[in-house]
Amino acid sequence: MFCIALCLAAPLSAEEIMAPDAFEAFTSGKTLYFSKKGEPYGAEQYFEDRRVIWTFFNGQCERGAWFAEDDQICFVYETQDRAQCWHFLETDSGKRARVIGADPEDDLTVEGQNTRDLTCPGPGVGVSYTR
Repeated sequence: MFCIALCLAAPLSAEEIMAPDAFEAFTSGKTLYFSKKGEPYGAEQYFEDRRVIWTFFNGQCERGAWFAEDDQICFVYETQDRAQCWHFLETDSGKRARVIGADPEDDLTVEGQNTRDLTCPGPGVGVSYTR
């Protein structure tokens, strides 16, 4: 009976918040690809100086920057007037991103990463944002 109670109290999936320095080491100079609820969601390119470029896979890119606030990673983009903060998590099933205050079911899952620049044709067709 004791084992059943103990097993029921244990979390189903362990998750640990990535510290800002670990997040920077994981992302700097890379492009990450995200899914949400199993569907492709977007990609973000991270530069050495904490600048970023985000795209929702619709061809439109937004430039921005990230900064750390305690254990949160906050992003500000050229089209927004305030930051959006996230916890980046290391879980048993991989890396995830959760908006502060959001439900875990709305997490973004890191599906892959590479060092390729994002191509953002959007309104300036043929333009690629690079360093």
